[in-house]
Order: sequence, then C-alpha cells, then structure tokens
Amino acid sequence: MKICKYTDHDYQAVIDALENRSNMDLFTHDETVRKILKDVQERGDSAVLEYTHRFDRINLSAEQVRVTPEEIQQAYAGVSEKELQALKEAEKRIRLFHQRQKQESWRYEEEGITLGQMVRPLAIAGIYVPGGKASYPSSVLMNAVPAKVAGVERVVMCSPFPDGQTRPHVLVAADIAGVTEIYKIGGAQAVAAMAFGTDTVPRVDKIVGPGNIFVALAKRLVFGIVDIDMIAGPSEILIVADDSANPAYVAADLLSQAEHDEEAIPILVTPEEELAKAVQQELEKQMKTLSRQTIMKASLDSQCRLLVTESLESAVDLANRLAPEHLELAVAD
Repeated sequence: MKICKYTDHDYQAVIDALENRSNMDLFTHDETVRKILKDVQERGDSAVLEYTHRFDRINLSAEQVRVTPEEIQQAYAGVSEKELQALKEAEKRIRLFHQRQKQESWRYEEEGITLGQMVRPLAIAGIYVPGGKASYPSSVLMNAVPAKVAGVERVVMCSPFPDGQTRPHVLVAADIAGVTEIYKIGGAQAVAAMAFGTDTVPRVDKIVGPGNIFVALAKRLVFGIVDIDMIAGPSEILIVADDSANPAYVAADLLSQAEHDEEAIPILVTPEEELAKAVQQELEKQMKTLSRQTIMKASLDSQCRLLVTESLESAVDLANRLAPEHLELAVAD
C-alpha cells in the first residue's frame, strides 16, 4: 500500500507496470481447459458432473444440478430484511440505468429504398457468477438485469456451490433479477456446458460474467461458438480524488474491490499528498473491522497504489491511460 509521488525516482516504473497489468497469462492452463471443453462437448452431463465432483467436492446427479424453486424460497430465510431491501434497491437502480442504454430499431426511406437496423434481444443469455472464495450477489444483478432490460426471456445462470454450501444471497439476487434457471456448476466446465449445451444445461447465445483464469480462458476459447462479453481479469478500481474527497469513503470504495481477490487492483490517483496519507490510514483502520482481511491485505500489500500526481489534470490523464474496469471521480467539479 505504497504512496508513490510523481517526483519519486520509481514513479514512472510504477505507471509502466500498471499499464502492463492486463498481460494475464492465459496460456499456462490452455491445455487443461481445452481438455475440459472437449470432454464436455463429447460427454455432456457426465463430464460436467465429474469435474464438479473433482473441483467443487460435491456429488450431484443430473437431476440435482438445477436449483429448484423450493431451494430458492428456502434461500430467503438466510437473507435479512435489510439485505433483501438492499438487493431490491440495487436491482432497481441497475434497471433504471440500463433502460437508458437500451437500443431501439430504426429505419428511413431513401430514393425508394428502406434502410435501417432491427434490434432484437437474444433468445438465451448465460451468466457466470463466481463462487469459490466469496458470494457475489452483485455479479448476479449486474449481469442478469441488463439481459432482462434488453428483453431476453431466458436467462441461464451457472455458479459453483463448493462443498455443497448454500449461497442464499446469490439465489435471492437471481430471483429478484429474473433469472429463469440456475445450475450448481462452475469453472471451465460450466462455460463449456453453456457454450455447447448438454441434456441438462441449454446452449446459450452469449456468456457474460467474471471468473478465475480457467473461466476466462474457457470463454476465450468458445468465443465464435457463442458470443462473450469480455475476458475479465482481476477486479480493479481507480479513484480520481481532490481535496474535497472524504478519505473514509475513498478507502471504503478501494476495499470494495480489494475484498474480491488477492490480485485485485485498487488505485487512488490524486494531486493531494495529504489525502493519500489519510486514505492510507483509513484503509488500515477499516480493514481491521471487515471479515475478508486476509484477502484484502494481500491485495493492498501487492497491488494497491496510492499515486500523487502533479495536478488534477495529470490525474485525469493518467486515469485515461490506465482505463480501469471501475472508474470513480471523487472531485468537487
């Protein structure tokens, strides 16, 4: 969690490293993932269930893979009223945002010829929700709600349930978002099942959602058979802040991504050295009160950068160069 100032001798080296952060090694596990994809394509459910047993330590039959309506209703008992209202409010806000983004068909006449574009929703969308290290109801909402806004009638969700654990917040979020089917499978085998289809899991038109390197590589390999959203790397956030920013709020938002993964990349860019110091103190203070301290500390120690720039304009320029996954402006204007 180092503060690095533009006058420091290693400042440019830090920036260069951040610009090259997307060089994720997708080839180390290439052979393993190709084998899983081919196996699922050829053997369908049998292969999916075998890999689920091997990697998630859970024995399922084909009939048990799909989450039942009863399991979804039971999940509500594991979610507090406050959490339920928060999920509903998040769904509402995400929906309102994406409604403004929705594209419409259009056409016009020119010299007796009708030209235009017809916009139609996909028939089946597949969303992948990670589940190895934590539960991510936010990933459910962020991926399922836009699909429903677009008019996709059938939204299929795959998410691992390691050791048979219950994940009530994920199931409730899926129910709120309008997910139509949920399958208890993860990893490259889940991507393969959605890409090729099995007797149990339908073939989808597009696969979206984050995952580990095996999921990312699987998505890259099935692109063209199905559409995908992107090859997602570790979660990252960059906050541009000036002296009007609240250090506690800035620290909380940095930690919101640091908790995802040891490789998550939280970055603060500010021309205010005192703010950087205050945020550094807040990170230490807030981290001690949170449950995922080990993961957060690993992220902060190895990946977090608190960068002090010469001016706010140079901070903005740096944000444009780094093009982070999540960008936040904590500035007066």
